[in-house]
Amino acid sequence: MENKPIARSLRLLSQLMELHNENPFKIKSIANAAFKVDKLPFALAGKNTAELEKVDGIGKSTAGKITELLETGTMTDLQDLLAQTPEGIVEMMGIKGIGPKKIAVIWKDMGIENIGELYYACNENRLVEAKGFGLKTQEEIRWLIEFRMAGNGKFLYAQVEKEAHELMELIKGIFPDALKHFAGEFRRLCPVISELVIVVGSVNQQIAHDALVSSELLKNVSLNGDHISGELNNGLLVDIICVQKADYYKQLFISTGNDEHVDAILKRITTELEIPSSEELIYQKANIEWVQPELREGDAYIQQANTGHLPTLINYHDLKGTLHNHSTWSDGVNTLEEMALFCRDELKLQYLGISDHSKSAFYAKGLSIERVLQQMEEIDYLNKKIENFHIFKGIESDILNDGSLDYPDEILQRFDFIVASIHSNLKMPENKATARLIKAIENPYTTILGHPTGRLLLSRKGYEIDYKKVIDACAANNVIIEINSNPVRLDLDWSWHQYAMQKGVMLSINPDAHRNSGFHDMHFGINAARKGGVTKQNCLNTLSVDEICAVFEAKKAKI
Repeated sequence: MENKPIARSLRLLSQLMELHNENPFKIKSIANAAFKVDKLPFALAGKNTAELEKVDGIGKSTAGKITELLETGTMTDLQDLLAQTPEGIVEMMGIKGIGPKKIAVIWKDMGIENIGELYYACNENRLVEAKGFGLKTQEEIRWLIEFRMAGNGKFLYAQVEKEAHELMELIKGIFPDALKHFAGEFRRLCPVISELVIVVGSVNQQIAHDALVSSELLKNVSLNGDHISGELNNGLLVDIICVQKADYYKQLFISTGNDEHVDAILKRITTELEIPSSEELIYQKANIEWVQPELREGDAYIQQANTGHLPTLINYHDLKGTLHNHSTWSDGVNTLEEMALFCRDELKLQYLGISDHSKSAFYAKGLSIERVLQQMEEIDYLNKKIENFHIFKGIESDILNDGSLDYPDEILQRFDFIVASIHSNLKMPENKATARLIKAIENPYTTILGHPTGRLLLSRKGYEIDYKKVIDACAANNVIIEINSNPVRLDLDWSWHQYAMQKGVMLSINPDAHRNSGFHDMHFGINAARKGGVTKQNCLNTLSVDEICAVFEAKKAKI
């Protein structure tokens, strides 16, 4: 074993000792030894314990630990501490800039146990008020995690959208008269992007290459035949395909859909494709309706396209209001009034559904029953004060381990709507997690099932559930399913939207906003909904304020 892995093991041991509040002198001794071992000009392997004790910075106790490590590949003390520490917390130790003291607060005070949950907490502004943190520290941690995410070569759509459009503007400047479009995952509005593809109708790729080399948007630019490759500054791979104008639409079609979709369409074309002057002509040759780019995953929509019954996809301007949002009453940044005025004046919406965290969410200043009643008084006041707008009284009620909600019925009945969500015990097996959700769905006060799987894209898989059973239960109990628009969640996943709609389940595109800027995340929710084939008619918050009032009242009338 070389010195560096020995030093890493000692460093991790010292960090875990500090995390678990062990003897400060021993922690300092191990940490100092880790530093010294890393800088030694000779190898420790092959030395006995007595020889190790004589090395500067290594005492008798540490020498014994190093001997054990060299002989067995591990240390008993290290293994004991690892057994007491969640795997996600150990992974967090690997992020430079977050020391054991901060991790102890994150874990023990805030109940966060992995990097995905920490990133989401940063997005929800939860670290600002934690001991030893603040806005600057929160933003530094967010940056560190995003940098770490970039290491796996995959990015959230939201992480690359701005730079992607900046690159497209640069290409428009290089080729003002050429055809040019995004293709691939970005054009299909995939929640996670591994490569940005752009198709350009010009073979002047050398000109483009030279211009891109001198720009600040791309790095590691290279030219390989018709392809210009490079990386955005955040590390996302870029492939710019330059083709003759006559071949443009065929290349755009091939580069947009996934392989299964492209193959399925090409197999339907029995005559020579020749030189299509539009993508529509390619689908016409296949005897089907043109398929929107976001729906080009496999052959799921080909039958609908064959009969001319493709859905008219929802768009952002169809939204009339926003539900599932958090104010300063729990862990939000803006007051109720600030959020309402922003929705009315900036977003031109008709209503805001406020659903602050419930009492079980102690980490997010969840509302006690007394504070619930106080907030309702403020909402009544604001509804009289603010013209041409309505605030609905809601709550994001935690689903407890047994599937019950965390308020008594006499409080639940006071709300206009209730978002029921799981925030704790995320490691249940599929059958228990499914049963837990179904019990919450069967609660007559549950209006919306919030982020059904608890997933955090690129960082937490989410708990396993039987999707069909959960969706069927929503259909049977007239419960709406959320499409959580936070780009880290986008949960319910787009691949289950069609099944939900086939069962008659309404969906609700909710930003889960914790600040006014968070309302803009509805844009990403719309992307996910379009990818899932959602129409205006299938979405709850495309209803006007009067229509959604009627929905809420009808639900309560059946209790």
